[in-house]
Amino acid sequence: MLRKTLLSALMILGLCAGGFAASEPKPSVGVVNFTSCMSDSKLGKHEQTSFDALKNQMSSLLEDTEKQTNEIAAKFNDSEYMDGLSPEAEEEMKNKFRTLNEEIGRYQNQYYQVLQQANMKVMQTVGANIQEASEKVAKDKKLNMVMSKEACFFAAPTLDVTNLVVAEMDRMFEQNDAKTEKVKK
Repeated sequence: MLRKTLLSALMILGLCAGGFAASEPKPSVGVVNFTSCMSDSKLGKHEQTSFDALKNQMSSLLEDTEKQTNEIAAKFNDSEYMDGLSPEAEEEMKNKFRTLNEEIGRYQNQYYQVLQQANMKVMQTVGANIQEASEKVAKDKKLNMVMSKEACFFAAPTLDVTNLVVAEMDRMFEQNDAKTEKVKK
C-alpha cells in the first residue's frame, strides 16, 4: 500500500513537473536588416549625406590637380608652344608637371584613407545606434534576442523587426537633434 501511494505521488509529481516545464516562456527572436536600417533611418541618411559631402570635397581637390596636370601635358604635346619656350621655362614646366603628379599620388592616398576612415566611423555610429534601438525593441516586444539578418541563412518574415528598429532609430535621432538645437541656442 505504501508502495502504491509512493508510486502515485511520484506520478503526480512527474505530471506536475511536466506541466511546469511546458508553461515556461519560449525563447523569441527578432531579425534586423542592417542595410535597410542604414538606408531607411534618418541617422543612416544623415551619415550618408555627410560621407558624400566629404567624398565630393576630396574629389574636387583631386580633379583640380588632374586638370592642371592635363593642361601642362597638352602644352608638352603642342610643338609650337614648346618651340617658343626658353630652356629655363621648359625645365620649370617639367618640374611643375612632376610636382603635380606627386600631389595627385598623395591626394589619391589621402582620399582613400579618409574615405575608409569615414566609412568605418559611419558603420560604427549606425551599428551602435542599431544596437541601442534593437535593445529597446527587444524590451518592448519581450524578445530574448535580436540578430542581424545578414547572420541568418533563413529567417521567417514574421521575425523581422527592422521597421520597429528604424522607427526607434528615427525617434532617437530626433531626440538627439532636438538636444543639439537646444545647446546651440
